Amino acid sequence: MSDSKEYVSRSDELGNIHISEEVLAAISAAAALEVEGVSSLTNPSKKNSTRGIHIKLEEEKVVVTMSVLMTYGHTIPEVGKAVQEAVKNAIESMSGLEVAAVNISVGGIVFPPKEA
Repeated sequence: MSDSKEYVSRSDELGNIHISEEVLAAISAAAALEVEGVSSLTNPSKKNSTRGIHIKLEEEKVVVTMSVLMTYGHTIPEVGKAVQEAVKNAIESMSGLEVAAVNISVGGIVFPPKEA
């Protein structure tokens, strides 16, 4: 694997499985965007962040850090908790990796368009 992508690897009796951090970020993004109250993802830091999502492996567990924009009218702690649970469940069910933490930053609020 000579490209610059980062991979999370796990071994089993048949060999190794390498999952790109970009794949884990895409799973996280899809799960977060399905949560009611999440308008979109935001990218607070331009360094090695895929659509505002950073994936890190700590002691064989995945740590996800992401930033979202919320829709006005939703309760921030409730939406944040729902995003954490959705991302954790999606990563664990699709990759078999254990998630240690899902850190959410609310980068802003999106207001509905004014009615004329």
